[in-house]
Amino acid sequence: MQITGKTLWITGASSGIGRAVAIELSLKRCHLILSSRKKEDLEKVAIICENNGSTTSVIPFDLGNALSIEKAANRVLENETNIDGLYHFGGISQRSYVSDTAISVDRKIFEVNFFGTIELTKRVLPVMISNGGGQIGVTSSIVGKFGFPYRSSYAASKHALHGFFESLRAENVSNSVLVSMIIPGRIKTNISVNALDKDGNAHNKMDAGQDKGMSAEKAAGIIVKRLEKEKKEILVGGSELIMVHIRRFFPRLYYYLSTKVEPL
Repeated sequence: MQITGKTLWITGASSGIGRAVAIELSLKRCHLILSSRKKEDLEKVAIICENNGSTTSVIPFDLGNALSIEKAANRVLENETNIDGLYHFGGISQRSYVSDTAISVDRKIFEVNFFGTIELTKRVLPVMISNGGGQIGVTSSIVGKFGFPYRSSYAASKHALHGFFESLRAENVSNSVLVSMIIPGRIKTNISVNALDKDGNAHNKMDAGQDKGMSAEKAAGIIVKRLEKEKKEILVGGSELIMVHIRRFFPRLYYYLSTKVEPL
């Protein structure tokens, strides 16, 4: 995937990994469409990206609102003849027990992480296909590979993304649409702080393990290099990534370890 000079749309670009990836991509001198709910934060990211030699468009919208997605997509596609890359970093996590969590919270997590992500993809995909292909990057999580305590709907929404986008990839090989599943472990962002509790309120706590995780900037460097290499799965993080391999090759050990996670 040649990134230089391409038009790339990044969601979740106002903070965390999405922000760091946008800035990393801006060094490639491309045109970046920056999206999240937070217009002022996006504008600050846009200034950094433009100072790095890229052009930008700021398109705020809410992944949890279908009308907001539709308006943003229409606005972008009215002005852009092609989207060469669509990189999904927007999302929300969870910190609550299954037995305590209101079903409205489960639905909200899926609305943002799954339905919002695939709706935007469905609006951009026909344009990609008509222009000869492109690349879609989708942020999952290591818990998109296995279940994990206090992350039930978050993990489920990430599992769903794997199933959807692996199907999309298989259907569109002849259309030259590339799909990379981005699978972070512990990256030091505010994802745990902003995670939803059982009532749908912000968790407002930084996970101890996450606080010691890889920086978003280092993760972004790895992600961009592997997007350029068209990797189908991009694992990024520290020693916690071993759990992916334990789950695959030593399931009995995984089942034991998953019960030893400390309570909230």
